[in-house]
Amino acid sequence: MKRGITAAALHTVLAMAAAATLLPLVWMVSASLMPTGEAAAVPPRLWPSAPTLEHYRALFTRLHLARHAANSALIASTVTVVALVLNSMAGYALAKFRFAGRDWLVRALLAGLVIPAQVAMLPLFLLMKELGAVDTYVGVMIPGLVSIFGIFLVRQYALGIPDSLLDAARVDGATELRIYRSLVVRVAAPVLTTLAVFTFMGTWNDFLWPLVILADERRYTLPVALANLTGEHVQDTELMMAGAVLTVVPVVLVFACLQRYYIAGIVAGGVKE
Repeated sequence: MKRGITAAALHTVLAMAAAATLLPLVWMVSASLMPTGEAAAVPPRLWPSAPTLEHYRALFTRLHLARHAANSALIASTVTVVALVLNSMAGYALAKFRFAGRDWLVRALLAGLVIPAQVAMLPLFLLMKELGAVDTYVGVMIPGLVSIFGIFLVRQYALGIPDSLLDAARVDGATELRIYRSLVVRVAAPVLTTLAVFTFMGTWNDFLWPLVILADERRYTLPVALANLTGEHVQDTELMMAGAVLTVVPVVLVFACLQRYYIAGIVAGGVKE
């Protein structure tokens, strides 16, 4: 009896926490469908009196947000694909190849995790300037192509791949590249899916680095373009909420579709030493 009461109380608390988390998102979607000015009504409304898509039409016709959404999609997709290849190769190598300084390299990478990204932004910008990558899509993409977190995540998973499996492939005459492509990638699919979700969401939502590296408004990503709208349209709450929905929906859909694999990858990528 006592256990049942405890479980019921726990589920009630969790349900309330979930509702409190979802309420702002629900209101954001609802406000984006409200007629102009209704979101600022007192007392505040939760549902639109007459749902309308005029704010979404304004974003794509009058404010040309489709180009910025395409920029974000291009950058996030490219970074995700390249990051999966580079991080998985590096993580696998650090887990299964023996070479001088490997352990020290792993420790140095882990130490780098405590350094805030903002600290490296100035030297990174100067490096992009020397490479001629300022105000280019390439300049936006380069910092996300390899990450310490991604390398470490794949490494921890790869530590669990039996050496006997790899040795059997080598005895059969498979090259290291063939082993990586045909064996390691398939075995590590759960953790690679997790890494893909992390990378896509982080790149899609990134605001500060695109703001720093890009000058041409035509190349702005969606978060930067929406931030620029706040000056002129700060009073148009419904329009801002429509823009926020456009930013949130893609990452929510990606997470919802890959949630099962994402959780499996996180669990399987636990520390193995």
